[in-house]
Amino acid sequence: MQNIIAKIREELKKHTEESRLVGSQHFFKEKIKLHGVTAPNVRKISRDFFKVIDSKSKSEIFDLCDHLWKSGYIEESLIACHWSYHIHKRYEPKDFSTFEKWIDQYINNWATCDTFCNHTVGAFIEMYPDHLSRLKIFAKSENRWKRRAAAVSLIIPARKGMFLDDILSIADILLLDQDDMVQKGYGWMLKVASKLHEKAIFDYVIKHRTVMPRTALRYAIEKMPKDLKAIAMEK
Repeated sequence: MQNIIAKIREELKKHTEESRLVGSQHFFKEKIKLHGVTAPNVRKISRDFFKVIDSKSKSEIFDLCDHLWKSGYIEESLIACHWSYHIHKRYEPKDFSTFEKWIDQYINNWATCDTFCNHTVGAFIEMYPDHLSRLKIFAKSENRWKRRAAAVSLIIPARKGMFLDDILSIADILLLDQDDMVQKGYGWMLKVASKLHEKAIFDYVIKHRTVMPRTALRYAIEKMPKDLKAIAMEK
């Protein structure tokens, strides 16, 4: 295990770009740890090393992911996100506790939150929709990233028209949230859901527009026709 992790870090260091070390920080309000590797190179390293571990058990792969998460480096965290999603066909209900632990202990920026929750958690929820109730608990957390996770975990299911009632329930819980990262997260969820449920999302926005933070509202209506957007933005 340690040998694989060490080789990944060697490969990441080979692809370090000084400009990335400085430039990437501008995309985050938080101070993040970076190797300074471009996203395409991170994806390639992830794919190459997954071929080495593909035959390992799920628990072994999750252990490797945990070691990558623990480093705090965003590139290593993203590799952990990719690997945990690669084996989504092997998920079992008990795996949700592992995913929740990673959110609680390691996620501290929008990039890892969105990558992990869009794919790993989203795929899990599609397989085990009874866990939607856990996302509603996430939405009430003191942890801003856990509240964002409640919304962004439903982005890909929303693209498929799934879970509309639950999406609106989570939006209700997050409606008055004062954190801009959470506002953008649930606004994004509503925006994606609007593609296949335009009327339902428009009606929701109109019902709540006097109290919905403008950041969330703008995100929610971004893909709607101009006439609907104009109505929604009226004061």
